[in-house]
Amino acid sequence: MPAATVRGAGRMEEIMDNLNLTTLQRGQTMVNDVAMDAFAAGFRGSLLTSKDMNYGEARAIWNAMIDRRPGLIARCAGAADVVRAVRFARDNNLLVSVRGGGHGIAGNAVCEGGVVIDLSPMKSVRVDPEIRRARIEPGATLGDVDKETLAFGLVLPTGINSTTGIAGLTLGGGFGWLTRKFGLTLDNLISVDVVTADGELVKASETERPDLFWALRGGGGNFGVVTSFEFQLNPLHPEVFAGLVVHPFADAEKVLREYREALETAPDELTCWVVMRQAPPLPFLPAEWHGKEIVVLAMCYCGDMAAGEKAAAGLRGIGKPIADIVGPMPFIGWQQAFDPLLTPGARNYWKSQDFASLSDAAIEVLIDAVRKLPGPECEIFIGHVGGAAGRVPTEATAFPQRSSHFVMNVHARWRETEMDGNCVGWARELFEATKPHAVGTAYINFMPEDETDRVEMAYGANYARLSEIKLRYDPNNLFRMNQNVKPMAAVRAA
Repeated sequence: MPAATVRGAGRMEEIMDNLNLTTLQRGQTMVNDVAMDAFAAGFRGSLLTSKDMNYGEARAIWNAMIDRRPGLIARCAGAADVVRAVRFARDNNLLVSVRGGGHGIAGNAVCEGGVVIDLSPMKSVRVDPEIRRARIEPGATLGDVDKETLAFGLVLPTGINSTTGIAGLTLGGGFGWLTRKFGLTLDNLISVDVVTADGELVKASETERPDLFWALRGGGGNFGVVTSFEFQLNPLHPEVFAGLVVHPFADAEKVLREYREALETAPDELTCWVVMRQAPPLPFLPAEWHGKEIVVLAMCYCGDMAAGEKAAAGLRGIGKPIADIVGPMPFIGWQQAFDPLLTPGARNYWKSQDFASLSDAAIEVLIDAVRKLPGPECEIFIGHVGGAAGRVPTEATAFPQRSSHFVMNVHARWRETEMDGNCVGWARELFEATKPHAVGTAYINFMPEDETDRVEMAYGANYARLSEIKLRYDPNNLFRMNQNVKPMAAVRAA
């Protein structure tokens, strides 16, 4: 049993033996035994090293392309553990990464040889239905959040995969089926408790450390470790008008053009995403379509059912679909609809672009890419955003891309390492081909680990302010396992 919560001299000696054999280093010197002992003795959660039985499971994350071996995994039981872990890493000059749900495409939740501050055990979701607020710990998933909030007829707008972690999603933006009605996840954030690089637990909100609060809303994990999020919730009926309309790929050009036109007058309650891929063996699709390229319109209306049916009529009237399974359904079920296509264990590589509009030229590029799909799990998502999220001024939060109406995610997904070159190459080729049609910003949660040179462009006009705040709260760039914003002094020196 590897838990540091088990006390006693024998157990502590075992932990120290493991810790002393890790790859944690300060320069060329192993971390001082006394420092290690003090850290382990005061830690309430679990400390795992490569000697522990659960180490392999604890270092594994959603994207199987990431295979890193941290020296120490500190599975935190609460904010005090996070404070201790940050101070330990800072004082010993150790590389540190922060894990929430472990779902991020870039794999920054796990570092090589350093300390992983693992927040996944911290899953509490507490709802106050009277004031429509929730206090959520960083290890909670979107599924955890939905189950608690929807029990009270309330909702937080999040993403489209229930296994995603709330922490990374929020700090990078957070968009999904309800974004057009209720804004981004970060637009509903009221306050956070955060451990800064100096090891202090502080609160940030519009009135307390407003500069830090501004940066945390879109700046990712650059500014500290959030131990608690306070959100404003929104009323939502348990049922929404949602589902899929599946079209043959031969009709892709017509479908995409009419899709674009239908959305020009869409109310905020209506969201429709496009998925282009080979058809999985879904029970409502005729067997002869399995494995063939398709165009899917995935739509959700969060309001009155009759109004939803009317609002979705234009989208459902496009072309001659293979299947139409749109109708009333529980929102919590719709939030999990894409989970089977996004299970952990596969190799994943993403590329993303923001579009102000879906031009004819962009549509042509996308269709050409689908003709070259390198594998049965590879796909292209077109996320429909705008609405309430688009009416927030760009300078109001660190999140920069308020003007984009569509977000493209090129999702390469496969199993065999032999497919790495073809799948990664396909995604990169499509990314380059769509550049002339994109606005230049990017959703940092969709950026892979090799896009560090794109961070400044992704934040656009907000980057300079982020860099200044980084200098104030993390001058030595302790939190650099992320889409990194460098401290202003480092930027000037470069």
